[in-house]
Amino acid sequence: MPTILAIETSSELASVALLHHGQLISHEAAGVQTHSQTVLPMVQALLAQAGIPLTGCDAIAFGAGPGSFTGVRTACGVAQGLAFGAGLPVVPVVTLLAMAAACRDVSGATDILAVLDARMEEVYWAQYRFHDGWQSVTQPTLSAATGVKVEGTAIACGNGLSAYASAFDAWKGSMPEIVPHAGAIARLAEAEFAAGRAVQAHEAQPLYLRNKVALTTAERLAKVST
Repeated sequence: MPTILAIETSSELASVALLHHGQLISHEAAGVQTHSQTVLPMVQALLAQAGIPLTGCDAIAFGAGPGSFTGVRTACGVAQGLAFGAGLPVVPVVTLLAMAAACRDVSGATDILAVLDARMEEVYWAQYRFHDGWQSVTQPTLSAATGVKVEGTAIACGNGLSAYASAFDAWKGSMPEIVPHAGAIARLAEAEFAAGRAVQAHEAQPLYLRNKVALTTAERLAKVST
């Protein structure tokens, strides 16, 4: 069984997790504004708790996005830095898939819509189906909440559901409390690593769906007037 260190900072919840001998342990910090100052101390505490050095890991995984621009960049940068220093490969994991995996663990659902608040009145979303492994029904997408389209039926999860509740009020049995977490990242990365889909540290890249990270004053005023 590979030992995987995972880092996830794409939302307001920063988390790190270690999958070691099939056992998962994790640390998290909610509402942190500066994930870059929080992640490394959590990693150090996690490794100390497990009693292994960083070089005892087989790979470093991170939540590659979509999500907060600064957050996914932080996770990628920290994962790359640690991997370079320890000579380890990196496993990028899509944050929306991690949400779907967490939703399945809780509900047992096999068709899942993951919706993450993208701010600026938009959401990141994707639909997944589990059948002998994960299949992507709809690739990660950025749109207005009203633009989310589902194939067939699915259980919905993610903080985008509560951020834009009026657009999702028809959904029943949804789980808005689910956000990307390093624990799910580590579990998914284990399978990716076993399948030979790890990359060298310099090849790891965040998944950005939005080119702009803020509206100009004129654009904000235009939204208000329309």
